[in-house]
Amino acid sequence: MRNTTLLALATLASAPLAAPSLLSAQSTGTPVYAAPYRAFGQNEIGLSLSDPGNGFALEGSYRTAFNRTVDIGFRGGLADGGRGNNSALLLGSDLRARVLDHNQSFPLDGSFTLGVGVASGDGYTVGYLPVGFTMGRRVLIEGSSASLVPYVHPVLMPKFGDGSGTDFSIGFGLDAKLNNRLDVRFSAALGDRDGIAFTVAWVR
Repeated sequence: MRNTTLLALATLASAPLAAPSLLSAQSTGTPVYAAPYRAFGQNEIGLSLSDPGNGFALEGSYRTAFNRTVDIGFRGGLADGGRGNNSALLLGSDLRARVLDHNQSFPLDGSFTLGVGVASGDGYTVGYLPVGFTMGRRVLIEGSSASLVPYVHPVLMPKFGDGSGTDFSIGFGLDAKLNNRLDVRFSAALGDRDGIAFTVAWVR
């Protein structure tokens, strides 16, 4: 069982390094993906810097626990160069619900994700409705309060407004909980568009 778990986690952690292209796909269209469970007990405040493939985006976020298995988040920020080098205002919200726990036959935990968001710039507004399922497993670091969560997060993202069609991406990430107050995260993906993201979150 331990060998199966280690193999699954190694596959998740190494996948971004092998990906020839990356894609942005969350509630605001930036490549900020989600682990299958939260790092906080009550809430967190985060700051994300991402490269969605054309320019960069800076977003602030707030997440709070709805109950033991569900948490919700709100995010907002600015993207530079998202469309024809124009700046865009980003606003979004999402929900994460834990629906799968690891067991002897399956080594990963899983959560359903659902979001809604918008990117609005000079003369255009694009809406997003990302729906996904994230799977991973927390790895405790012996002798400390730190832990790692490698994960994979497939997302289907219909677009509306001045955008049309549906994007599909497979996001990969690694969350590092450094202590009881600080979480550092990296995410990337493969799919239709390029993108990587770094996030720092203060949790409590």
